[in-house]
Amino acid sequence: MSKKKTEKVSVFALGGAGEIGKNMYVVELDEDIFVIDAGLMFPGDEMLGIDKVIPDISYLKENKERIQGIFITHGHEDHIGALSYVLRDLKVPVYGTRLTLGLIEIKLKEAGLLKKADLRPIDAKTKLTVAGHFITFFRVNHSIPDAVGVCIQTSQGAIVHTGDFKFDYTPVDGKQADFGKIAAIGQRGVLCLLSDSTNAERPGMSGSESTVGSELNDVIYEAPGRVIVASFASNVHRLQQVFAAAEANNRKVAVVGRSMVNIVEVAQRLNYLRFKQKTLVELSDINRLDDNQVVILTTGSQGEPMAALTRMARNAHKQVNIRLNDTVVVAASPIPGNEKSVSKTIDLLFRAGANVIYNQRKVHVSGHGHAEDLKLMLNLIKPKFFVPIHGEFRMQKAHSRLAQTVGVNVNNIFIIENGDVVEFEKRKARMSRKVNAGNVLIDGIGVGDVGNIVLRDRRLLSQDGVVLCVITISRKNKTIVSGPEIISRGFVYMRESEDMINEANRIVAKQLQGKLTGELDWTEMKSLIRDKLSSYLYEQTKRRPMILPIIMEI
Repeated sequence: MSKKKTEKVSVFALGGAGEIGKNMYVVELDEDIFVIDAGLMFPGDEMLGIDKVIPDISYLKENKERIQGIFITHGHEDHIGALSYVLRDLKVPVYGTRLTLGLIEIKLKEAGLLKKADLRPIDAKTKLTVAGHFITFFRVNHSIPDAVGVCIQTSQGAIVHTGDFKFDYTPVDGKQADFGKIAAIGQRGVLCLLSDSTNAERPGMSGSESTVGSELNDVIYEAPGRVIVASFASNVHRLQQVFAAAEANNRKVAVVGRSMVNIVEVAQRLNYLRFKQKTLVELSDINRLDDNQVVILTTGSQGEPMAALTRMARNAHKQVNIRLNDTVVVAASPIPGNEKSVSKTIDLLFRAGANVIYNQRKVHVSGHGHAEDLKLMLNLIKPKFFVPIHGEFRMQKAHSRLAQTVGVNVNNIFIIENGDVVEFEKRKARMSRKVNAGNVLIDGIGVGDVGNIVLRDRRLLSQDGVVLCVITISRKNKTIVSGPEIISRGFVYMRESEDMINEANRIVAKQLQGKLTGELDWTEMKSLIRDKLSSYLYEQTKRRPMILPIIMEI
């Protein structure tokens, strides 16, 4: 009998390693490529004007004929948000659970890609053979239903990706994690585990979702007026708890925010969200009800400037604004980096007269496992090699320390950055090569057309403004016909700086007089204007505005 060939196995991240968001992981088995997740990330403060950030998939585009499929672990934006961009270039099957595919369909429909997409439903019991490789799934608990981990069998042992997970012994939907299946995968032999590191620094176990339900019920019972609950739209378990608490207290629920409306519709249609039909009312109907009969479910738990809750707090929403006696429940914790905007929104809500409940009561628990959850997963899976993913470097580092405490050899732990390839051959691992991995910035309908140079220009404009110097020159007579005229935007107020502007005009005119002979070199003239103006204006103001010389020829 011929011995089975040992394939070459590689694992790397195109997003999600050393950061929160834009999760995309790649498993290569010889010539076959399997992609796990395709998420986006919301921009940081330094990414001026950028709407969202997706992974750079140039490596996948170069090898698109080798890709066997994209496997989605669950329906959160940081795992599905890039699909509507990725599927423009990659015509490959997308595997996901029913709710996950329902949420993906919304995105692909908006992008006009739904008819061309090859969406294939799976569940935690599905067994697939793709390109000769055996792939199974296992249920995990998270803050959205239908979350799964992925197990890809290789001749060296399994590659296991946990997805986002925690262990909840009393989940809202009654569906616990597949403890038995996870342990069985570990018994069969796991080559490498890729595991969620988000809460690796937090001790203990992540709280159960069921504790939030009773707290929300108490808050709604005690509230004298309207209750406005802000949550992640995709946290379907939390939405279910809000509907249940509203019904228990004889209140109606109105939904605000496009993403929230979409998800309530999809989750109800697929039977992941259950409530009496009369409980849900249109937003326009709430004014006909007494305040103590109303619950409003909204987006904006992260303090996003344009989200519904922030606009309500600023009195800028078309239909709902905060008023005295309103109780606002922020049923989410800030994503790292969003703390400041969340704090500002809470302050605005208090100023508007609301009673705000955020972290004083248990109205939110994380969907990501704490240290003890992560150790339990490591103990069940028993991996030979371990790659902590889905987290900033400090979280990956904390996760690696946890792995060592449960017996994973320190030499078998790889803390990777996006693009670092971990290669396995004959059950030995090494960091081999690096593939191209980075950020693709989405601004409006532009994909990747804003890069570091454009961001640098935006930063300069935001710091010291821009100065335009407009001159009209006669090529025939070699004279200045009009100008120089200096225009300032965001640099100085022209009316209060007339002397400085006039002197700047004089300096430019004097410099150009000596250059208007022979063949006119526009590049040299623009460079001269830029240099002289820059040094003069810095001398006068200690600011460095962007200087744009505009020379017109007649």
